[in-house]
Amino acid sequence: MSVLSPTCLKDLEAIAIPRHARWDPIGLMAVRSYVREQLRALGEVDEHHFVSGSDEGVNFVLKLQGRNPSRRPLLIGAHYDGPLHSIGADDNASAVTALLELGRRWQANQPHRPVWLVAFDQEEWGLLGSAALASKLKAERQPLKLMVSLEMLAYTSDKQSYPHPAMRKIYGNRGDFIGLVANARAAWMLSQLTHVMGQHVKTKALPVPRAGRDVPDIRRSDHSPFWDQGYNALMVTDTSFMRNPNYHKMSDTIDTLNLPFLAAVIDGLDAALGAI
Repeated sequence: MSVLSPTCLKDLEAIAIPRHARWDPIGLMAVRSYVREQLRALGEVDEHHFVSGSDEGVNFVLKLQGRNPSRRPLLIGAHYDGPLHSIGADDNASAVTALLELGRRWQANQPHRPVWLVAFDQEEWGLLGSAALASKLKAERQPLKLMVSLEMLAYTSDKQSYPHPAMRKIYGNRGDFIGLVANARAAWMLSQLTHVMGQHVKTKALPVPRAGRDVPDIRRSDHSPFWDQGYNALMVTDTSFMRNPNYHKMSDTIDTLNLPFLAAVIDGLDAALGAI
């Protein structure tokens, strides 16, 4: 059984506080400062400031060179802001914890290709941070191997629902797996990623056509602006509200999470994404 490290638990405790731009801006400022500090300990961090209407925020980008720096970068992101009226332990402190841990591991042991680790702001206010960065990269004609959105990684349940009831026959009744949701053009990578991650944690894949527009529920994270800009992207998720009854509630606390499951997901991400 995988065990979450003390460093990861410290990250989780620091990030799992109320931190919404409108509801608790002081909390968001504290988490923003913490995430910036943790990323800066690993290398130079680019701050991508953006404005959308009356809203503004900042994405943090840490670029790791990788063993083959001429290859197209892999962009891995997780949003550090939290929902309205919620502690946001699963959503999305769990994923930011994973992002920081991957950064620490890959700073010491470089991945196969360049990796950009991105902490997104304002996901809970309309995917503003990821939309701004996706638009910027598209305008700059920046190629990406793949964009990966880490979105809620630490909740398991004896029950599991789906956007379409027929999916139950394929994926089962238990919420004991991590899901990989990719656009159709990126589907060829799903088999390899699912296989490697599956050696650490039960993993199931879902390729979707038309950038997920036929299933709106699977567009509700930072991968969808990258889909809309024509990039290959996938979401790694515990399936959010389709499993977790604490979604967007004050009851989304650390004590409701399956921490060994989160540790196993991090190990799987390390093995699978580091080798792309």
